[in-house]
Amino acid sequence: MLQLENMRPWEKIVMVVKRHWIVYVILWVHFLVALSISFGIYVWLWINSISHLLNIGFWMVFSLFLYVEWLNHELDMYIVSDNRIIWVEQITFLNRTVSECNLWQVQEVNSKTSGLFANILNYGTLSIQTAWNKTTLKMDFCPDSIQQARKVLNIVDDYRDSHQSVKTEEK
Repeated sequence: MLQLENMRPWEKIVMVVKRHWIVYVILWVHFLVALSISFGIYVWLWINSISHLLNIGFWMVFSLFLYVEWLNHELDMYIVSDNRIIWVEQITFLNRTVSECNLWQVQEVNSKTSGLFANILNYGTLSIQTAWNKTTLKMDFCPDSIQQARKVLNIVDDYRDSHQSVKTEEK
């Protein structure tokens, strides 16, 4: 179970949304392309010491590229609790943004699925529009984006209903 450092004692994590597995397939395709380029370097330079050095240099740089790309996709996530939404986005290797908003600040939740592969493999873009500084929390390659948007909306509605009933009882 995921536990956050600054969780309130009564707060529970309701859902965590990470990226679809298709991003790993894309990384695997990048790896296969690099493998064919590496083989091309060997064939083109007739397997000598220069081709070995070029190939080692190529794989050092490319493995770093693959690691950074994997990290960028792996660390992106929505964490939805019964009180707030936290959006963690790894932009580049040492560049991360963490956005947080209370559920009462959510104005709209949108889902967009476009393209043949996105419809077949059931992934899309999930975006949450907040009232705070016109911020949009947007995740590409979200698995089952339509269903995830419905879940987030249901959580927001439950939160608003529970807090609305508390306000009416106080009056």
